[in-house]
Amino acid sequence: MNKSTTTEIRERFDKDVERFSNLDTGQQTTIDAKISLELITEASKRIIPNAENLLDVGCGAGNYSLMMLSKLQNLNCTLVDLSKPMLDKAHERVSKATNGSVKVLQGDIREVELQEQHYDIILAGAVLHHLRDDQDWETTFAKLYKLLKPGGCLMISDLITQDTELLNDYIWERYGDYIEELGGKEYRSKVLAYVEKEDSPRSMNYQLDLMKKVGFKKVEILHKNMCFGAFGGIK
Repeated sequence: MNKSTTTEIRERFDKDVERFSNLDTGQQTTIDAKISLELITEASKRIIPNAENLLDVGCGAGNYSLMMLSKLQNLNCTLVDLSKPMLDKAHERVSKATNGSVKVLQGDIREVELQEQHYDIILAGAVLHHLRDDQDWETTFAKLYKLLKPGGCLMISDLITQDTELLNDYIWERYGDYIEELGGKEYRSKVLAYVEKEDSPRSMNYQLDLMKKVGFKKVEILHKNMCFGAFGGIK
Protein backbone atom coordinates (compact mmCIF):
# COMPACT_ATOMS: atom_id res chain seq x y z
CA MET A 1 0.00 0.00 0.00
CA ASN A 2 1.20 3.51 -0.82
CA LYS A 3 1.38 5.55 2.37
CA SER A 4 -0.23 8.97 2.70
CA THR A 5 1.84 11.86 1.35
CA THR A 6 2.81 14.84 3.50
CA THR A 7 0.19 16.88 1.62
CA GLU A 8 -2.55 14.35 2.35
CA ILE A 9 -1.62 14.31 6.04
CA ARG A 10 -1.63 18.12 6.18
CA GLU A 11 -5.03 18.34 4.47
CA ARG A 12 -6.55 15.88 6.95
CA PHE A 13 -5.31 17.81 9.97
CA ASP A 14 -6.43 21.13 8.44
CA LYS A 15 -10.01 19.88 8.85
CA ASP A 16 -9.66 18.62 12.43
CA VAL A 17 -8.47 21.59 14.48
CA GLU A 18 -11.34 21.82 16.96
CA ARG A 19 -11.30 18.10 17.75
CA PHE A 20 -7.57 18.10 18.46
CA SER A 21 -7.92 21.21 20.63
CA ASN A 22 -9.81 19.08 23.17
CA LEU A 23 -7.67 16.45 24.85
CA ASP A 24 -10.73 14.71 26.29
CA THR A 25 -12.42 14.09 22.95
CA GLY A 26 -9.68 14.67 20.38
CA GLN A 27 -7.52 11.70 21.25
CA GLN A 28 -9.93 8.97 22.25
CA THR A 29 -8.15 6.45 20.03
CA THR A 30 -4.82 7.27 21.71
CA ILE A 31 -4.57 5.11 24.81
CA ASP A 32 -3.47 7.06 27.91
CA ALA A 33 -3.02 10.30 25.96
CA LYS A 34 -3.45 12.41 29.11
CA ILE A 35 -1.11 10.25 31.19
CA SER A 36 1.62 10.40 28.54
CA LEU A 37 1.23 14.16 28.18
CA GLU A 38 1.57 14.60 31.93
CA LEU A 39 4.59 12.29 32.15
CA ILE A 40 6.67 13.76 29.33
CA THR A 41 6.09 17.36 30.44
CA GLU A 42 6.74 16.65 34.12
CA ALA A 43 9.88 14.70 33.21
CA SER A 44 11.07 17.63 31.06
CA LYS A 45 10.50 20.06 33.91
CA ARG A 46 12.51 17.91 36.31
CA ILE A 47 15.36 17.37 33.84
CA ILE A 48 15.67 21.10 32.95
CA PRO A 49 13.95 23.13 35.69
CA ASN A 50 15.47 26.36 34.35
CA ALA A 51 14.48 25.74 30.73
CA GLU A 52 14.06 28.77 28.48
CA ASN A 53 13.37 27.44 24.98
CA LEU A 54 10.78 24.86 23.93
CA LEU A 55 10.35 23.27 20.51
CA ASP A 56 7.00 21.54 19.90
CA VAL A 57 7.27 19.28 16.85
CA GLY A 58 3.97 18.56 15.12
CA CYS A 59 2.39 20.84 17.70
CA GLY A 60 -1.19 20.42 16.47
CA ALA A 61 -3.48 22.73 18.40
CA GLY A 62 -0.86 23.29 21.12
CA ASN A 63 -1.85 20.83 23.87
CA TYR A 64 1.71 19.76 24.66
CA SER A 65 3.09 23.31 24.82
CA LEU A 66 0.19 24.36 27.05
CA MET A 67 0.85 21.52 29.48
CA MET A 68 4.56 22.37 29.49
CA LEU A 69 3.76 26.02 30.20
CA SER A 70 1.56 24.99 33.13
CA LYS A 71 4.74 23.55 34.70
CA LEU A 72 7.40 25.99 33.47
CA GLN A 73 6.09 29.51 32.94
CA ASN A 74 7.11 31.93 30.21
CA LEU A 75 9.09 29.61 27.97
CA ASN A 76 10.01 30.84 24.51
CA CYS A 77 8.00 28.48 22.29
CA THR A 78 8.72 27.40 18.73
CA LEU A 79 5.73 25.61 17.19
CA VAL A 80 6.17 23.49 14.05
CA ASP A 81 3.33 21.83 12.17
CA LEU A 82 2.29 20.97 8.62
CA SER A 83 -1.15 22.48 9.09
CA LYS A 84 -1.68 26.26 8.99
CA PRO A 85 -5.08 26.09 10.76
CA MET A 86 -3.51 23.98 13.52
CA LEU A 87 -0.65 26.47 13.88
CA ASP A 88 -3.06 29.40 14.01
CA LYS A 89 -4.98 27.71 16.82
CA ALA A 90 -1.79 26.74 18.66
CA HIS A 91 -0.39 30.28 18.37
CA GLU A 92 -3.60 31.77 19.72
CA ARG A 93 -3.69 29.41 22.71
CA VAL A 94 0.02 29.35 23.53
CA SER A 95 0.44 33.14 23.27
CA LYS A 96 -2.11 33.55 26.07
CA ALA A 97 -0.14 31.16 28.30
CA THR A 98 3.37 32.66 28.10
CA ASN A 99 5.09 36.03 28.27
CA GLY A 100 7.94 34.49 26.30
CA SER A 101 8.18 34.63 22.53
CA VAL A 102 6.00 32.38 20.36
CA LYS A 103 7.32 31.53 16.91
CA VAL A 104 5.36 29.44 14.41
CA LEU A 105 6.81 27.56 11.44
CA GLN A 106 4.58 25.82 8.93
CA GLY A 107 6.39 22.86 7.46
CA ASP A 108 7.88 19.42 7.90
CA ILE A 109 10.34 19.03 10.80
CA ARG A 110 12.65 17.26 8.34
CA GLU A 111 12.86 20.43 6.23
CA VAL A 112 12.36 23.52 8.42
CA GLU A 113 15.48 25.46 9.41
CA LEU A 114 16.01 25.79 13.15
CA GLN A 115 18.87 26.98 15.33
CA GLU A 116 21.18 24.21 16.55
CA GLN A 117 21.97 23.80 20.26
CA HIS A 118 19.17 26.24 21.07
CA TYR A 119 16.36 24.24 22.69
CA ASP A 120 16.20 22.97 26.27
CA ILE A 121 13.13 20.81 25.62
CA ILE A 122 11.81 19.23 22.45
CA LEU A 123 8.36 17.64 22.63
CA ALA A 124 7.18 15.31 19.87
CA GLY A 125 3.60 14.22 20.48
CA ALA A 126 1.97 11.78 18.04
CA VAL A 127 4.11 12.94 15.13
CA LEU A 128 7.19 10.77 14.55
CA HIS A 129 5.11 7.78 13.45
CA HIS A 130 4.79 9.61 10.12
CA LEU A 131 8.49 9.02 9.40
CA ARG A 132 9.02 6.32 6.80
CA ASP A 133 12.27 4.40 6.14
CA ASP A 134 15.34 3.86 8.35
CA GLN A 135 17.22 6.78 6.84
CA ASP A 136 14.25 9.07 7.43
CA TRP A 137 14.15 8.05 11.09
CA GLU A 138 17.89 8.41 11.62
CA THR A 139 18.32 11.80 9.94
CA THR A 140 15.32 13.18 11.87
CA PHE A 141 16.58 11.93 15.23
CA ALA A 142 20.06 13.27 14.44
CA LYS A 143 18.54 16.66 13.58
CA LEU A 144 16.52 16.80 16.82
CA TYR A 145 19.68 15.91 18.77
CA LYS A 146 21.59 18.77 17.14
CA LEU A 147 18.82 21.25 17.96
CA LEU A 148 19.09 20.53 21.70
CA LYS A 149 21.41 22.28 24.09
CA PRO A 150 23.76 19.94 26.00
CA GLY A 151 21.71 18.52 28.87
CA GLY A 152 18.46 19.16 27.02
CA CYS A 153 15.80 16.51 26.46
CA LEU A 154 13.71 15.07 23.66
CA MET A 155 10.44 13.66 24.96
CA ILE A 156 8.19 11.55 22.74
CA SER A 157 4.63 10.32 23.12
CA ASP A 158 3.61 8.17 20.18
CA LEU A 159 2.15 5.16 18.47
CA ILE A 160 4.61 2.24 18.58
CA THR A 161 5.02 -1.35 17.41
CA GLN A 162 6.58 -4.49 18.91
CA ASP A 163 9.78 -6.02 17.50
CA THR A 164 8.45 -9.59 17.61
CA GLU A 165 5.89 -10.08 14.86
CA LEU A 166 3.60 -12.50 16.70
CA LEU A 167 3.53 -10.19 19.73
CA ASN A 168 2.94 -7.20 17.49
CA ASP A 169 -0.06 -8.99 15.95
CA TYR A 170 -1.39 -9.73 19.43
CA ILE A 171 -0.96 -6.15 20.69
CA TRP A 172 -2.71 -4.70 17.63
CA GLU A 173 -5.52 -7.22 18.01
CA ARG A 174 -5.93 -5.98 21.58
CA TYR A 175 -5.89 -2.39 20.34
CA GLY A 176 -8.53 -3.28 17.75
CA ASP A 177 -10.71 -4.64 20.57
CA TYR A 178 -10.23 -1.36 22.46
CA ILE A 179 -11.31 0.66 19.39
CA GLU A 180 -14.31 -1.62 18.89
CA GLU A 181 -15.43 -0.97 22.47
CA LEU A 182 -15.26 2.76 21.75
CA GLY A 183 -17.22 2.75 18.53
CA GLY A 184 -18.13 -0.68 17.19
CA LYS A 185 -16.79 -2.95 14.44
CA GLU A 186 -17.05 -0.36 11.66
CA TYR A 187 -15.10 2.16 13.72
CA ARG A 188 -12.45 -0.48 14.41
CA SER A 189 -12.03 -1.14 10.69
CA LYS A 190 -11.91 2.59 9.91
CA VAL A 191 -9.23 3.41 12.52
CA LEU A 192 -7.00 0.44 11.67
CA ALA A 193 -7.29 1.16 7.92
CA TYR A 194 -6.32 4.78 8.57
CA VAL A 195 -3.26 3.71 10.60
CA GLU A 196 -2.25 1.33 7.81
CA LYS A 197 -2.54 4.11 5.22
CA GLU A 198 -1.03 7.05 7.08
CA ASP A 199 1.31 5.78 9.77
CA SER A 200 4.57 3.82 9.87
CA PRO A 201 5.41 3.52 13.57
CA ARG A 202 8.54 1.84 14.94
CA SER A 203 9.07 0.06 18.23
CA MET A 204 10.15 1.81 21.40
CA ASN A 205 13.31 -0.33 21.39
CA TYR A 206 14.12 0.84 17.86
CA GLN A 207 13.72 4.49 18.80
CA LEU A 208 15.67 4.24 22.07
CA ASP A 209 18.52 2.48 20.24
CA LEU A 210 18.43 5.17 17.57
CA MET A 211 18.63 7.90 20.22
CA LYS A 212 21.76 6.31 21.63
CA LYS A 213 23.21 5.94 18.13
CA VAL A 214 22.82 9.65 17.33
CA GLY A 215 24.40 10.67 20.65
CA PHE A 216 21.89 10.85 23.50
CA LYS A 217 23.64 10.09 26.81
CA LYS A 218 20.59 8.67 28.55
CA VAL A 219 17.30 7.23 27.33
CA GLU A 220 14.25 6.66 29.52
CA ILE A 221 10.94 4.79 29.26
CA LEU A 222 8.17 6.62 31.08
CA HIS A 223 5.09 4.65 30.06
CA LYS A 224 3.82 1.95 27.73
CA ASN A 225 0.31 0.64 27.18
CA MET A 226 -0.24 -1.67 24.21
CA CYS A 227 0.78 0.22 21.06
CA PHE A 228 1.37 3.60 22.69
CA GLY A 229 4.34 4.79 24.68
CA ALA A 230 6.03 7.77 26.32
CA PHE A 231 9.81 7.89 26.38
CA GLY A 232 12.76 10.16 25.74
CA GLY A 233 16.43 10.97 25.78
CA ILE A 234 18.80 13.43 27.44
CA LYS A 235 21.66 14.98 25.46
